Amino acid sequence: MAFNRLAPEDFVVSSDSITATLWSAGTILLNNFYTSSTQEAGSSGNFYLNIYQTASNNIAAEVQFAIAYGNQYGSGSSFYNSAVVGVSPTLTTYGQYQVLVLGDENANFIFGGVTSSDFWVLSIDRTRYKESLFPGSLALILSGSTGNITITDNSQVAPSIVFNEAGRVYQLVSGSQGTVNTSTDPNGYSVSGSYGWLLPDIGTIILNPTALSASIGLTSNPTYNSDGLNYRRMFNAINGTGAKSFFLNSQETISSDYIFVRARNAEFNYSENPSFISGSTGEVIFDSFINNPQTYPTTIGLYNDTNELLAVAKLSRPLLKDFTKEALVRVKLDF
Repeated sequence: MAFNRLAPEDFVVSSDSITATLWSAGTILLNNFYTSSTQEAGSSGNFYLNIYQTASNNIAAEVQFAIAYGNQYGSGSSFYNSAVVGVSPTLTTYGQYQVLVLGDENANFIFGGVTSSDFWVLSIDRTRYKESLFPGSLALILSGSTGNITITDNSQVAPSIVFNEAGRVYQLVSGSQGTVNTSTDPNGYSVSGSYGWLLPDIGTIILNPTALSASIGLTSNPTYNSDGLNYRRMFNAINGTGAKSFFLNSQETISSDYIFVRARNAEFNYSENPSFISGSTGEVIFDSFINNPQTYPTTIGLYNDTNELLAVAKLSRPLLKDFTKEALVRVKLDF
């Protein structure tokens, strides 16, 4: 075993963005949507509806995303207690996303310049992605009483990236996979505001009922102290009778350390291996190895200053090393 201290110029740091499919089993497109009557009838069913890629009783069924509805006034669901007016699951959902997304329980949701008192939420299941959603990959078809619309995000045309408490924020517009449909408006949405937000860093899509109602007749049901089954309305819009399609990818940034290990011609030519050095006398076993030694490095170990082994790199094959040869090995550490 031989050691050599690495110099600062032997280290290079690189970051690469890796795009991957989002849905289960590496599916690119999700066009089958199922719910679970057990989940919907349970306590969580007051707040959200889980969506699966196959029947929920199928062994392969996995939650792909969840649908929820939030209302600033607590409308659209029954109150927790009839004596406490307005406090309901929809108010809880609204307040949760106020804090999570806006960072202020008194702030309003403003979609494309238009303030909305309610919204739908599509929350992508956390196990579906490693780091974030991939902006520019969204293409979601929604069906309403007056037609269909495909929505995407404006990441490809936005003049700058907007941030809030949830990270990056992109407006949802008419279009597909980052291509904006500007046939009706240069912004891709109507005077009722944008169709919502894509929040890629928390895996969330927030939809604006006001804009969807004006565009395709997809309305929420903010009935006072009554269950409006609003997440069912959104599920029916996604699982429409016509074309059904939810295309979305994930994105991950991989940081890599490249370490260049150099074995110069005068280095690493001798070995303490028993086939090279006699264990009893410490002499070179073969005289030809005294002036013309040959070694075959197979492994590189990275140690700290206290001689603790931190990482091991295996070469794809042994390298022949002698005084006439030099070796340069690039070690890549991903994290």
